[in-house]
Amino acid sequence: MTSDSPVPAHPVDPLPLDGVTVVAVEQAVSAPFATRQLADLGARVIKVERPDGGDFARAYDTTAHGLASHFVWANRGKESIALDLKDPRGLEVLHELLAGADVFVQNLAQGAAARLGLDSASLCERYPRLVAVDISGYGSEGPYAHKRAYDMLVQCEAGLVSVTGTPEQPVKAGIPAADIAAAMYAFSGVLAALLRRGTTGRGGRVEVSMLDALAEWMGHPLHHTMHGGEQPVRTGLAHAVIAPYDAYPTADGDRVLLSVQNDREWRRLAEQVLERPELAEDPAYATNAARTRGRKKTDAVVAEALARLGADEAVERLEAAGIACARLNSVARLAQHPQLAARDRWREVGSPAGPLRALLPPIGLPGGAAPHMGAVPALGEHTEALLRALGMTGAQITTLRRDGVVA
Repeated sequence: MTSDSPVPAHPVDPLPLDGVTVVAVEQAVSAPFATRQLADLGARVIKVERPDGGDFARAYDTTAHGLASHFVWANRGKESIALDLKDPRGLEVLHELLAGADVFVQNLAQGAAARLGLDSASLCERYPRLVAVDISGYGSEGPYAHKRAYDMLVQCEAGLVSVTGTPEQPVKAGIPAADIAAAMYAFSGVLAALLRRGTTGRGGRVEVSMLDALAEWMGHPLHHTMHGGEQPVRTGLAHAVIAPYDAYPTADGDRVLLSVQNDREWRRLAEQVLERPELAEDPAYATNAARTRGRKKTDAVVAEALARLGADEAVERLEAAGIACARLNSVARLAQHPQLAARDRWREVGSPAGPLRALLPPIGLPGGAAPHMGAVPALGEHTEALLRALGMTGAQITTLRRDGVVA
């Protein structure tokens, strides 16, 4: 190569799931959110929906320019085919799709997939290279197997609600924590099974239950209770064994959360933020044990100081003193968060209602192709194209539409 030869461009790595086809009979949040992760990483995801309305999450609300916010969040980048799986012709179409698929995901009501022959055991026997995922509320066996399992119900059964809230009032998490937990374990389970298939040539079953997933996330309070004998108390935004650690009102009506992790930090807080240097040596405040015993007095001292400051000034002082802090933001403020803007985390995705803002996936793959952030599909938007790709004629498709088998 001569000195004036052009330097070859570094090849861009493809998305890791390019060439992987996923077929999903999915609804609500857990399975759709799992398959959206796969789509973001380059997989082709074919979403199978009922002809009479599709995934019922489509009708949860109309806040996203007329579309349901849950559906928009969990279903971008997919192709939608509307099939009546109770009709043998619709089920046959699904099997034709599965014959060319790498992954199948379902979260139908317990027993429904098995009645259709779509449970993971049946499918893996028929398609040995297929990774087949069953997502359920409580698992396939046991006394709760057929119990209805919505996110809030599983949050209650898993004990999450018992450790979330104030001392007076337990509350559920403000996001579908059980659904998200199950989705992310299903997602990672698929990746692990595909990796294993690369060695063995065989797919295999993946089973995830919402209760199992959320019970794992309850690890700290669970082990604290099992091994220590007492359940951690609900403390709202405070910390059970650290003080000060809470959100305090500021002069402009905002709230700022701060956390003092050790006595050196307390000294800096007292001197530089509270402007009460004597508190650094006062036995009632000098150690974390003393501050926690006198939590009400500790909180009162901090609250009095922050109440004289605007939120901006409070954060500036706390950061200058090396004290961990955060604004207690609203969801609207999250949408305008300066850190997300500075890191260029926002994109637009297409939808039947026009472009919608969406965050880039959290998994970054520097040097590779950009994440696939395709459009949110309309119900049955890809039905005809998928049927034609399977070799069906226009007349055959017309007959299936007339009979309500597809939409």
